[in-house]
Amino acid sequence: MADPSIPVRRPTLESVTTIAVDGSRIFLHPADVAGTWTLARRISGALLIAVYAALPWIPVNGYPAVFLDLGARRFHFFGLALVAQDLWVLFFAITGLGFLLFFLTAIAGRLWCGWACPYTVFLDHVFRRIERLIEGDAVERRRRDAAPWTVGKIARRTAKHALYFLAAAAIAHVFLSYFISLRGLWSSMRQGPASAPGSFALVAGLTLILWFCFGWFREQFCLILCPYGRLQSVLTDDDTVVVGYDEKRGEPRGPKSKTAGSCIDCRRCVNVCPTGIDIRNGLQMECIGCSACIDACDTVMKKAGLPPGLVRYDSMNGFAGKKRRFLRPRILLYAAMGALGLTALGFTALNQARPYTVELTRMSGPPFYATGNVVRNQFRLRFLNKRNQPARFRIALKNPPPGYVLSGGDSELQAAPLGETTFNVIVLAPASDFHGRCELEISTIAQPGNIELIQRASFLGPDPQTH
Repeated sequence: MADPSIPVRRPTLESVTTIAVDGSRIFLHPADVAGTWTLARRISGALLIAVYAALPWIPVNGYPAVFLDLGARRFHFFGLALVAQDLWVLFFAITGLGFLLFFLTAIAGRLWCGWACPYTVFLDHVFRRIERLIEGDAVERRRRDAAPWTVGKIARRTAKHALYFLAAAAIAHVFLSYFISLRGLWSSMRQGPASAPGSFALVAGLTLILWFCFGWFREQFCLILCPYGRLQSVLTDDDTVVVGYDEKRGEPRGPKSKTAGSCIDCRRCVNVCPTGIDIRNGLQMECIGCSACIDACDTVMKKAGLPPGLVRYDSMNGFAGKKRRFLRPRILLYAAMGALGLTALGFTALNQARPYTVELTRMSGPPFYATGNVVRNQFRLRFLNKRNQPARFRIALKNPPPGYVLSGGDSELQAAPLGETTFNVIVLAPASDFHGRCELEISTIAQPGNIELIQRASFLGPDPQTH
């Protein structure tokens, strides 16, 4: 039960619960809750944190599963290596995943916010667990907030924020390992800040930001900064599954023996809400769909001898007793756009994210040289090996016009693992065989894999009429 000596503000639709009448901040202390949905959230949260921490440890083709090597401008995603020139394919990934998130929102509301958002996962499953361990349940935390400062209170707050800082630092170090690898992270930690001041500044800054957000700012990020809750109103409709209150069954609310409604007005759903809303006021922007109020209400219903489901996942049409539609225009549109983006990503990734990349540019200086009976064009070919093993390649003209030859094209060239090699490509043509500008195909055949990469170039020369 709540402490009667501490005033409780009833949530309304006029203002968020974290703002007092005088405009000051009200710190929320959501009560702990148990139930089927809460257990599922904790398991999924633990799995997501484990994946976040494990990806830098999992080797794929000699690199971490996800490794964003900014120094070398190479980006590794589960064995797929991209260079900086390939990053345009991520446009399709971002748009595809974005529309799939719209699709999920149209079906199940803010399921992402309550179950998979990194901010929610770390806040609920790490930092709030630390707070409950150090300062007790919600009632005890409110009492400690209202109590004067004592040695015991100072000690608890110091211990809590010390653990907050350690947790924030751990998250920040794992984040850095995605960019410099675990080996690079360990080396920087052993050598000290002077060896890698940029990495140290990143970790220090991120640790302080996380410490501030999870230790003080908390739910204000979801209420004030995150735009996703505001997008919810345009992405959902009356058929979207959300967390809601069955007003037809629950009202009029009051003690069980004095009203016909199922809601006994125990306020348990309000006490467990991480954003401080009253779900009985209807769907609100602040609701992150975490399901805490569902488990809280079901527990009370069970104790009161009433059926569960007064607060549940359902659509507005479902709460109104109407038939809920699954297939509707926005669902089909979001699914089609998401599938289109991911399909385009798949095709472009297969085509663009090859183990080798070739770039051909005309060398600086005159566009051509005409000496004696020969016309010469000079190009520079850049061969990039994206594999973690040596590569060999040969350069040749593909279906050249009669008389056109490539100087030095028979030699086999080498490229180191993850290295690049430049080669001067000189194309010669007898002046008698040059009849004006023509398009050439320069073929690069790389091993291992026997992969052919073709670059097109214009062969230029003097005006045949004046030649």
